[in-house]
Amino acid sequence: MDLSSDWLLPDWPAPASVRAVFTTRAGGHSVAPYDALNLGSHVGDAPAAVAQNRATLADALQAQPVFLQQVHGRVVARLDAASGETLVADASLTTLTDLACTAMVADCLPVLFTDTCGTVVAASHAGWRGLLGTDGEGVLEATYKEIMAVAQAASAPKATEVIAWLGPCIGPQTFEVGPEVPAAFIARQPEAAALFVPHGPGKWLANLPGLARLRLQALGVRGIYGNDGSPAWCTVSNPSRFFSYRREPVCGRMAACIWRVG
Repeated sequence: MDLSSDWLLPDWPAPASVRAVFTTRAGGHSVAPYDALNLGSHVGDAPAAVAQNRATLADALQAQPVFLQQVHGRVVARLDAASGETLVADASLTTLTDLACTAMVADCLPVLFTDTCGTVVAASHAGWRGLLGTDGEGVLEATYKEIMAVAQAASAPKATEVIAWLGPCIGPQTFEVGPEVPAAFIARQPEAAALFVPHGPGKWLANLPGLARLRLQALGVRGIYGNDGSPAWCTVSNPSRFFSYRREPVCGRMAACIWRVG
């Protein structure tokens, strides 16, 4: 792979057949305010620049990234060779090689998954709404359920051990929310109360990666890596490296990609 030196390569014990990357602003063709590697086709950037950026990504990965139409929900798409950009979903998974599950973000949390055998890979886009979900199931629970179904169908007994990597997102130092957000999460998991800090009248600071870890731990996922909530992972606080919708509503999008190699 020929990857920009600024992109993040997950530090996690994924099998050798699994590759993953998180892009930054570096390495693209877009001009301000989308400079430089904007991968979002829906944010007002020049279509030709986005196409160049996506081609740059595909060339670096040596795999085909599949971009979803994300809606802050919990639908999980199973990707195959015919999958295009018309899929409305907030997560994807595949067992095929050279097809990259891709989550686009600019403050929301990307979560990458694989199993210890490398049977399946998945990527989820988790803002607080998708993370919370409805009836106790959000996008992470839905993705995990699909991973388990695929792994079991493949008769891979060790594939029940799933690991996850959390990418950059809006950090707990900057993610201000109203009282309805902590109320909803605490109603589901009382221990989530520790992940919200009062921040002025009617406002709270929310720890999005911490909430994701809590949900993953409840599923029995023991291997959780990446974003620990420290400032280096915060998209808002690192303008030269990351796009941030909260910081600049007109901005580009980054991508977290995971794929299997043959």
